[in-house]
Amino acid sequence: MGPTDGEARPGRYDYCPWEFWSRSDEEERAAQLAHQAALVRRFEADGGTAEFGDRVFVSPWAGVHTDSLRLGDRSYIGAHAVVTDEVVMGRNCTLNPFSTARGKVMMGDGVRVGAHTSLLGFNHGFAPAEPVHRQPLVSKGIVLGDDVWIGSHAVVVDGVTIGDHCVVGAGAVVTKDLPAWSVAAGSPARRLRDRRDTAPAGPGAPSASGSPAGGLDTRLERFARRAREQAGEVLERCRADGSWADRPGAAPTVRAVCDAVEIADLLLGGPPPGEDRDAMVERLRSLQDPETGLVPEFGRPAPSLDDHVAMYHVLCAGYALELLGSHFAHPVRAVTELPAERLVERLDGLPWRTEAWRSGNWVDGVATALHFASPTASPQTEALFGWLLTRADPRHGLWGAPDAKEGWRQPVNGFYRTSRGSFAQFGLPVPYPERTVDTVLTHSLDPAWFGPDRGTACDVLDVIHPLWLCARSTGHRAGEGRDWARGQLERVLTRWQDGAGFSFALEPGERPDRLAGLQGTEMWLAVTWLLADHLGAGEALGYRPRGVHRPEPARTGLG
Repeated sequence: MGPTDGEARPGRYDYCPWEFWSRSDEEERAAQLAHQAALVRRFEADGGTAEFGDRVFVSPWAGVHTDSLRLGDRSYIGAHAVVTDEVVMGRNCTLNPFSTARGKVMMGDGVRVGAHTSLLGFNHGFAPAEPVHRQPLVSKGIVLGDDVWIGSHAVVVDGVTIGDHCVVGAGAVVTKDLPAWSVAAGSPARRLRDRRDTAPAGPGAPSASGSPAGGLDTRLERFARRAREQAGEVLERCRADGSWADRPGAAPTVRAVCDAVEIADLLLGGPPPGEDRDAMVERLRSLQDPETGLVPEFGRPAPSLDDHVAMYHVLCAGYALELLGSHFAHPVRAVTELPAERLVERLDGLPWRTEAWRSGNWVDGVATALHFASPTASPQTEALFGWLLTRADPRHGLWGAPDAKEGWRQPVNGFYRTSRGSFAQFGLPVPYPERTVDTVLTHSLDPAWFGPDRGTACDVLDVIHPLWLCARSTGHRAGEGRDWARGQLERVLTRWQDGAGFSFALEPGERPDRLAGLQGTEMWLAVTWLLADHLGAGEALGYRPRGVHRPEPARTGLG
């Protein structure tokens, strides 16, 4: 079996240790137990500890030199594995041949570590003041949850926690935490999907997550195909008097025109069927007030910065023009010619504590106008970001505060609108991502706004976009956010109305927000992408928002 019984090289059980307790004879078992006893004596003599559960196997050809080692029942270490420092393995764990576990490594139950894999629970610095070999060692440790499979030739670096039920592909380099149920691969490792999103075992069988039959990718592909096939019909029902209305019988609006452009671009890759691209461009450009640069509603007088509808039109009209290959005819002078000190006064005067959504809407319009105006930094952009960075509350990451009537709804809504136009659009990290995640997740559990059949397009967007955005810079509570996204996605995928699209509220009824229209369709298509992408499945939809809800920054930084 190994050097303890006189063999010159490792035997079958050293390379296939899972076979030992089912195929070994009494002499081989006695030799293995004697080897374990010898390890315990050696560790104790060196001031360390070793504990072995029932039916454990440790190859005598493994380099086991730990300060403390604990193996739970039915765990094993294969030949040529290197195990040092502090290693704890739960029940039914494996370190296969040629694997490495060094530093502080903690495994739950049922962990499988493939051959030639390295769990490196230590690190050292590389500051230029000292040679590398003199740098101090540090060890945050590695934690592997229950039911984890690490493929061969993978590397897990110090400080990483891999949640329960994860699968890490062969050759991956895991540098960041992975939430429970992740399937990850690559270098650096990227979460690809949720392990529960697998195809059913047979026709009509439920998926592993208990969702309707079909893996998530398959269901997303099916949904997107259905939406594309019906896009022309969904749009045509909202054509009104040479323009566009949100739904049949409603008055034409600027937003409806822009929503039609967004939906057509997303699902059909061009302008709405029956529309001439150049004519749409000229019409949208002509809506802009040349003095202020703002876009009023049809039939309304010239707007000001206090007109919240016109402030939203900066976004929807500006991005609709981009999707059509054009841009505003004039700069938004109401913003670009506003002195920086006056901008700060306006920011201070916004009703953040009582109407955070409207405050965020104003910031979104201002930031987008500044983005459209110039590719370089301006006094206004510097003043805006300076104000936002210094006014964000470090206790909860948002601007504004909760109230007794709506809880966190207004601040979370305001955070989405504020961060969309500023930090997300300019490619900058939000100030307090972990605290933001905490607050947004608290709000996501409020039954007044969310539940089995509750959550409007705005309310769901106001949660998923901050979670999605913060996940770009932190893995804080990522599993909880993905679980919430999964629940919302299950609801959305069943609420498409054939030939009509989505209603804003998704709930049945005759109220305007429960009738399918362009706004609900445009928003839920984008929300569906965000929910799916947060679960690692966005590509299955075959579309990617390019307008108001584009995931990529419209620019990078303030310069």
